[in-house]
Amino acid sequence: MFSEINRRDDMIHNVFDTTDQDFAFSPNDPRCLSGEDSPTLMSPWNQTSPFMKSPWSNFNETVTTNSPQNGLIGSLVREEGHVYSLSVKNEILYTGSDSKNIRMWKNMKEFAAFKSNSGFVKAIILSGDKIFTGHQDGKVRVWKISPKNPSIHKRVGTLPMFFDIFKASIRPKNYVQVKRNRTALWIKHADSISCMSMNPEQDFLYSGSWDRTFKVWRVKNSKCIESVKAHDDAVNSVVATVDGLVYTGSADGTVKVWKREHENCKNIRHVLVQTLLSQECAITSLAVNKSGLVVYCGSSDGLVNFWEREKQLSHGGVLKGHKLAVLCLATAGNLVFSGSADKNICVWRRVATVHTCLSVLSGHTGPVKCLTVEEDKESTSSGDDQKWVVYSGSLDKSVKVWSVSEMAPDSQYIKWAAWSILDQPSDSEGLEKTTICKYVTHVLLQRLLSITALTVNKQVWLCTVAHQTGLVNFWKREAQ
Repeated sequence: MFSEINRRDDMIHNVFDTTDQDFAFSPNDPRCLSGEDSPTLMSPWNQTSPFMKSPWSNFNETVTTNSPQNGLIGSLVREEGHVYSLSVKNEILYTGSDSKNIRMWKNMKEFAAFKSNSGFVKAIILSGDKIFTGHQDGKVRVWKISPKNPSIHKRVGTLPMFFDIFKASIRPKNYVQVKRNRTALWIKHADSISCMSMNPEQDFLYSGSWDRTFKVWRVKNSKCIESVKAHDDAVNSVVATVDGLVYTGSADGTVKVWKREHENCKNIRHVLVQTLLSQECAITSLAVNKSGLVVYCGSSDGLVNFWEREKQLSHGGVLKGHKLAVLCLATAGNLVFSGSADKNICVWRRVATVHTCLSVLSGHTGPVKCLTVEEDKESTSSGDDQKWVVYSGSLDKSVKVWSVSEMAPDSQYIKWAAWSILDQPSDSEGLEKTTICKYVTHVLLQRLLSITALTVNKQVWLCTVAHQTGLVNFWKREAQ
């Protein structure tokens, strides 16, 4: 029996072993909805079985036709380096890599590009007609979009500015120790910039660095007004949010909360108000939802922790969906996206305090390094369910574009499926309705291609095949 199961497991794996070319189409493409090439019909679990034919065949067709489709729209590939940073505004995507180029994409095609003096573009922030890019040489470069031709970008400055460096270098008190035998000006990063963030009012720019500090820049005059020694190791993520709060995550395993205070009209300072997390695993990413009420933290152990401001930033729970480090996070509406070194992107939906994994986006052949999200304007204008366009950059040197719906699978499908299994008397004899419902509710966190009830030596098993990953699970009723 189980040799037969293992053989079929291998067959399922082969069915779902797809390439980028297999997914290079719009989720609304008729090929996605065609029964002729449907992976549901290709699955060996929907062929003639020595046990029984799955009663879920009609159910699967209903889900495929009526449920929102989450999937790949296309891929942007430019063989020039790993993609480290993304930012999108008004359907124009900016990509930064370990080359010296910042490229712009529109309607899935390259729109324009501009070049910096330093490679490894680690962060991109869009603010009005300006673009801020953070680089491995520790500098922030400022670009301005031409009002006459949006494809032309001119560099208008570098932070810190040369005059500010010259002025500060005259006074010895402006030098701070950055390593055991090395000092540097406090207004300059002494190591690579790893992350940047702009506060909602867009008057302060924050830059985090491997030099263990984050610096605060006043946007209107491009001056560094504060440098904060924030952590004992590299700062991997910084997020500025509402009410003057700033969150930082570090390789030292801590997540800290800082509060911006105004000493006078010119000077500000940031005060540590809380440490949310302290652990051995490095903090690799942070994200805060638009309202600023939920804080998410990804770490090298593959977990996503979250905290809720409404409960005085108390720990809300842990999202477990990845096998390797969570390298990036993004939020949009009620959704949370987590990209990982395991090459996958998990889509989580938050309802009240409960998070559910809606789908797993697979297709990258390298770690997912960065994410950015923009509202799908077509879904907004049509009045249908809220959809988002998700951009993911990877160390496989590509950017993938995904369409994701905010609508969760209908709970009625779960109830219908449970009763459908019970309509098979020979294979469900002795099983209680509540027991079956518990099984199905547990496994249907993601959409399923099929679920089959079968009897082996008078023991009833459930076999499930996941829609996104092709993962096959077997469930046995525990003795009571």
